[in-house]
Amino acid sequence: MPASVLRPVLGALGLTQIRYVDPVRRGRASGLVAEVYRQVERDFGVLAPPVALHAPAPEVLAAAWMLLRETLVVPGAAPRAAKEAVATAVSLGNACPYCATIHNNALGLLAGGGSARPDAGAAALEEVVNWAMLTDGGPPQPPPFPAVQTPELAGVAVLLHYLNRMVNVFLRDMPLPPGVPEVALPVVLRVLGWAMMSAARRPHGPGLSLDLLPAAPLPADLSWAAGNPTVAQAFGRACAAIDEAGRRSVPEAVRDLVQVNLVGWRGGPRGISRAWVEGLVEGMPERQRPVARFALLVAFASYQVDSAVVRDCRAAGADAPTLVEVSAWSAMTAARWLGVQLPTPG
Repeated sequence: MPASVLRPVLGALGLTQIRYVDPVRRGRASGLVAEVYRQVERDFGVLAPPVALHAPAPEVLAAAWMLLRETLVVPGAAPRAAKEAVATAVSLGNACPYCATIHNNALGLLAGGGSARPDAGAAALEEVVNWAMLTDGGPPQPPPFPAVQTPELAGVAVLLHYLNRMVNVFLRDMPLPPGVPEVALPVVLRVLGWAMMSAARRPHGPGLSLDLLPAAPLPADLSWAAGNPTVAQAFGRACAAIDEAGRRSVPEAVRDLVQVNLVGWRGGPRGISRAWVEGLVEGMPERQRPVARFALLVAFASYQVDSAVVRDCRAAGADAPTLVEVSAWSAMTAARWLGVQLPTPG
């Protein structure tokens, strides 16, 4: 099947995987959403559901794509295989099977495996897991790569901490349309891998997504990005858009609650049940408890978000753009916090 036909077919099937919000269909997209969709298909190979799920909030959609493109997709000092290794390691640590499956598949293809295997690249992941994940309680590991690669690889780590949380909320566990049996997964991964790797072989100039959002300074907590001007601009613009979304959709008291509870946290699980979050929200005004519960779960245990949590937010007045913006702010706040803790040169 020619790529011109395959891309829209894969994109349409991918949109069926989005839950809790109505996806913006490819043929009905306009303005900023349409431009992001065009760039995603051109540079990533397919309209990826982890990006498209942001479409109810167009500026947040642009932010997510900008970070994905300028850190993972654009060639730079770090090889694509190293970026996919970081993406896989972070996704495994965040209990995000969807992202772990996609990036493990890409890693296997880049390593010459030719097909997805559950253990693809497992040995090569060991060093990057020690660097990228912060759950062992031991002393920080020195970066297992040259300093010039830090903006890209730390950028991929922070991006995946963000995307894992969004994906755990709005997508299912596996990259399959509803009703498709899991036995079809190898075929789906082979087709997706072909589309992604075909796109990866085409030239991708750095910075071509930056015009999607206005210029903004790089926040101090993202100083590890400063060595790569394009990555720094991408994070400055994207984080400004997501911060503004948070001011719009997340009550100040809820933002304060999330940020206070980040202090001292190194990414580990908060508990096997949701009892921890109920204790944190009980002091909030009743009308703010649903969004506070949702924001805390997205930040600290996104895999614990279920339909009841989302339904309570809807009942409290949250529409689709608000759900995406609350999720995006909470996910990026946690991702930035974890990014600060990554050992980087200097």
